Amino acid sequence: MPVTARGLDTLIESELAGVSDARVIRHVRGMLVEPHIVFRNWDYGEPGQQYPCWMVLRDAKSGGEIAYCEYGFGPRCPWGLVSSGHEEKDRSMGMDSGWFASFLDAFFESAACVELPIWKVIRVEVDGTGTPLTQEGAWDATWRRISELRTRDPTGRYECGHNINFGK
Repeated sequence: MPVTARGLDTLIESELAGVSDARVIRHVRGMLVEPHIVFRNWDYGEPGQQYPCWMVLRDAKSGGEIAYCEYGFGPRCPWGLVSSGHEEKDRSMGMDSGWFASFLDAFFESAACVELPIWKVIRVEVDGTGTPLTQEGAWDATWRRISELRTRDPTGRYECGHNINFGK
């Protein structure tokens, strides 16, 4: 069944329904755009090959967008981080590392999420378990604290994380 703008809205809303943090939902909804198709260059095929990508979210601050495409890296990873630039070099679908299985995976890997004050310093133990060391805060302040800890304790592993549960 071909994807439609309404179908994409339904997919996104079903993912957002699994998010309990109203700040995240409000932030995402503030950046959603009416789904529309933009043909993007597929760099792994024949020269000039393009696929239709549905643009669903635009982050004006970073110039990034989230797209949905059933071709290229889809259907396994149909949600991608792409540039909103208008020059030919900005019309690429990019690399596989920028494509995800879910809309929210793409969102939390984008620059759009750093505006949210949901970030914590996490100490990661050798067995992979994480212990939050700070309360929620801003992205930049959290990374400054991580840098301080890594300087003071170079053998420790400190990462930036959040407690937002979205169906994982």
